[in-house]
Amino acid sequence: MVHNWRMTTVLQTVRRLVAPLTQTPLFRRIGRVVMPALERTFRVLNGGRMPISGLLVPSLTLHTIGAKSGQPRDVQLMYTPDGTGCAIVAGTNFAGPRHPAWTANLIAHPDAEITVRGRILAVRATRVRGEDREAAWARIEVQWPNYRSYERESGRTVRLFRLRPVRELGRR
Repeated sequence: MVHNWRMTTVLQTVRRLVAPLTQTPLFRRIGRVVMPALERTFRVLNGGRMPISGLLVPSLTLHTIGAKSGQPRDVQLMYTPDGTGCAIVAGTNFAGPRHPAWTANLIAHPDAEITVRGRILAVRATRVRGEDREAAWARIEVQWPNYRSYERESGRTVRLFRLRPVRELGRR
């Protein structure tokens, strides 16, 4: 019990310190280069069980098929539980002007897989649109305040997806 309380306190403190940094122009510029490298290194160190972003927020590894290449692609993403057992993911791309490639992959191949806490799940991705989009953003911002600023600063409408598990495929 004490361990859980301490861990929660540490996580909340780290989030309060890190969240404002992710809103800076410097982080948004270097984050898209540095974070994937850190994620790869961290994934090797922990045997692929958790992305580095999982230390701060719920995170998953999305396994897709490349829209153009047809090759397997993996990306680590923050997700927000939607309250129905699904995950909401946002293609913010560090507020960059272009959509991240994984969003095109999901549009072309909506059947994908995710790894969450060592569990591998088959999922079906659907775009979040209309009124559901506003509700999804509200949920995301409860988890990570001001995250929608990435959309405002990117000059584009960020693609949101709901990942609905269809079956468990095993453990990693």
